Amino acid sequence: MLLIRFLLFAQLLIGWVLLTPQSADAATLAHRPPHERSHGRTAPKKRVTHSALRKPVLGKNRKQPGRGKLIVRRQTVKLKTKKGRVATRIPARRISKSKSLRGTVYYLASGHGGPDPGAIGRYGRFRLAEDEYAYDVTMRLAQLLKQQGATVYMMVRDPNDGIRNDAVLKLDNDEVSYSGQRIPLNQLARLNQTTSAVNRLYARHKGAYQRLVTIHVDSRSRGQMIDVFFYHHANSAVGKRLADRIHKRFASNYRRYRPSRPYVGNVSTRSELYVVRKSQAPTVFIELGNIQNRQDQKRFLLASNRQALATWLAQGLLDDHNAQ
Repeated sequence: MLLIRFLLFAQLLIGWVLLTPQSADAATLAHRPPHERSHGRTAPKKRVTHSALRKPVLGKNRKQPGRGKLIVRRQTVKLKTKKGRVATRIPARRISKSKSLRGTVYYLASGHGGPDPGAIGRYGRFRLAEDEYAYDVTMRLAQLLKQQGATVYMMVRDPNDGIRNDAVLKLDNDEVSYSGQRIPLNQLARLNQTTSAVNRLYARHKGAYQRLVTIHVDSRSRGQMIDVFFYHHANSAVGKRLADRIHKRFASNYRRYRPSRPYVGNVSTRSELYVVRKSQAPTVFIELGNIQNRQDQKRFLLASNRQALATWLAQGLLDDHNAQ
């Protein structure tokens, strides 16, 4: 009798062990996006390192439930949250290579640089600098526009930083102007340096389709989540159309990829902004989000999201050119 009871107990124990992983897989898959499901099996975990295209991965944070934490161990960057879900990635529709922008000229000015890092956000013990993330998105945008045949001028350049796939971008102050000059610390002198260079080039390319795109990251209260929004000069009908068309492209992409959350980014006038007021080329001034907000920070920390921002901006610029 004891032997029979022991055998029955062992059989139940084995059945429980075999069923548990299957149930865990089903629960995990239920919370994953469709493109990450694999016919009832969870995909094997991959370690993300500096040698690979780094995309922060979310995992469970047992020490601080309910709070996000950025962890760096052995040059591995991971984003951790309480529910163990993969970080939200914005899909980036590809732009096929063509020469549809041949003859166009774009001046791309990432905000701040040199001795001025711009707004500073914090993620755990890490500092996030506005100029580094704005520069990375601007570099990606420049690459896409060049693939379409456009002439592109980077009004701020970093001699040793190209497109980076790191989550935390190292803060430095070695950026220089388009012509290679040192960027001044004085704000007025720095803004004048950019606009004067743009206006000289604008005169050189007289008669061509020319646009100035300046990219920044805003800084607000930590609890305020915002979407990408756009400024233009009140007296520039061309600048307004440019901003409206990029905005329309973002709204369309949000409806397609984020139907659960409406896009609230808008277009408005900010004629008092120095670059908007002084530049002769039609200008759009873009704010990518709030560098203090944890949700907005995902828009910058994930390299795939920075690429998506650049792609959507390029699509809007292409829309504006095609509508001429």
